[in-house]
Amino acid sequence: MKAGNIEQFKHLSQFRDLNDFNNNIEQWMIDLKSKFTKSELIALKRLIRFSAKVAGVCNAKIATIVSACHEAGQEISRSTFERMLRKAKQFGLIVVYNTFKNGKQAHNVYVFQRYQSQNVSISSTIDVAENTKIDGAYETSNLLETNNQDVIDKRSDKKYPQYSQLDASFTSNRVPVEFRDLVKCFYDDYKTIEEFWKIIHIQTRKLLYYTQNDRITLAIDSFKQLVRNIKRGRKVRNIFGYFWGIVNNMLDAEYMRIVCEDA
Repeated sequence: MKAGNIEQFKHLSQFRDLNDFNNNIEQWMIDLKSKFTKSELIALKRLIRFSAKVAGVCNAKIATIVSACHEAGQEISRSTFERMLRKAKQFGLIVVYNTFKNGKQAHNVYVFQRYQSQNVSISSTIDVAENTKIDGAYETSNLLETNNQDVIDKRSDKKYPQYSQLDASFTSNRVPVEFRDLVKCFYDDYKTIEEFWKIIHIQTRKLLYYTQNDRITLAIDSFKQLVRNIKRGRKVRNIFGYFWGIVNNMLDAEYMRIVCEDA
């Protein structure tokens, strides 16, 4: 990828607009905020602010971002910023692309990813090897060979290996039976079902007019759309991220319908 102006990398943006980007970051932070140290959070928030011109994309040099933190009275080191990047990459929050100019490596392009519901490690931080390469070119996966079940962050339970796989009958009672029974026809795994319902809960928690029946209807319609699209040949790299997008689009369509009715 050739180095250039930020406008050159608009096609890498994963978001419709800045508001969509901010909403996704808010959801990421619910899951990941406790996984970064205080200094790493300063670095991450500064990178987010530098990713506003093109929603979710930044091509500023590390030195520029670190310098901006210092000017704001929040002193961090370059190594802190690099450590934050390593963690963000491991969590799937950021993808880093290399750029080249005249055959030499130039600045990196940092691309934030859409929120994907996940189970992160219990520990407050993760161990990241200091020699892990940050600036390595991003290698895309073959979508035809991606197994959607691998998207789920399954924690291996060494102490009780016989309980590592539990079917839909172990799903939390917070998940409506109607939705559970539908999803288990395709994903007979309690954790997968709960992750799908968690997305519905997050997307509708601020919609005070939404009843439980409304949520169930939204969940069922969204999941049917997901299955229909996959059956029609849509290649889905991340099943939860794709489901999030379907739910978001349905809520947007509902909002526009309400606005038109009130007009």
